[in-house]
Amino acid sequence: MTTKTAVTVRVPAKVNLQLAVGPAREDGYHDLVNVFHAVALFDEVTVTGADSRAEGACAGLGVEDATGGGLAGHVARVPVDGTNLAARAAELVAEACGGPGAVAPVRLLLRKAIPVAGGMAGGSADAAAALVACNAWWDAGLTREDLLALAARLGSDVAFPLLGGTAVGTGRGEVLTPVESPGRYHWVFALAEGGLSTPEVFAAYDRLRPEAPAPAGDPELMAALAAGDARRLGAALSNDLQPAALELRPELGAVLECGRAAGALGAFVSGSGPTCAFLAASADHAAAVAGALEESGRCERAVTAHGDVPGATLL
Repeated sequence: MTTKTAVTVRVPAKVNLQLAVGPAREDGYHDLVNVFHAVALFDEVTVTGADSRAEGACAGLGVEDATGGGLAGHVARVPVDGTNLAARAAELVAEACGGPGAVAPVRLLLRKAIPVAGGMAGGSADAAAALVACNAWWDAGLTREDLLALAARLGSDVAFPLLGGTAVGTGRGEVLTPVESPGRYHWVFALAEGGLSTPEVFAAYDRLRPEAPAPAGDPELMAALAAGDARRLGAALSNDLQPAALELRPELGAVLECGRAAGALGAFVSGSGPTCAFLAASADHAAAVAGALEESGRCERAVTAHGDVPGATLL
């Protein structure tokens, strides 16, 4: 029998091709139609054994910058205590195994290439990866359906990184329907200094749009995805939270204009921001858009990625 020394799971970032937001519900959440698209910016979560005398299932959490320094400021903002979603994910898997006393404590290491508080669900991705990694480490035997149920308890965006690909999220985003998307799309992401608080963005949205209608899907977006047509997709991209993000961070407007001037097929704020996303016609075009954004000095850094890609994967 082979003794495990570590379990590592790779997990992608997401971009929202459509984010339609309804009015606030009584529970504080919003009904959404959220078209998730997984892109090739990956975090890795590694589980190793910890001191058996530690309290709780997650005995510690470390964070590293996987980009060689490009996300140093982002990594510094990641909580390393029990409030981290990945640590909470480990505790939920332990609970499913019979409680913290039923499993040996673990330590988590997050190696990050996904922006922090950037509208690309990096924290949610890490939580999804921790669910998969702890399930494997403890031989918990949880099914995908079990993991999806735990993900929904952790947050609205945690379920999607388990699946990856492209999917429509409804409810508060956790009810997922996979979408066939035969195209390969090339993206540029303009990273910003500092993050944006998702609750603050939603609060601004509620103030700006107090009579928001119920969210609805966009048939043109679905048709563009089915056809694998990047130009049609670029014209159909939408984000109801963008005006709120721009109110809180007006300088993002200049970032969007810079990407459009470089020929991006679509330009929008990713999720709750402040990362701005640009759809390009090809890998070479993406590199050119990224170069224009970096030369403008209007963003911290520009990175390229393609999509869609698979969800959380054991390495």
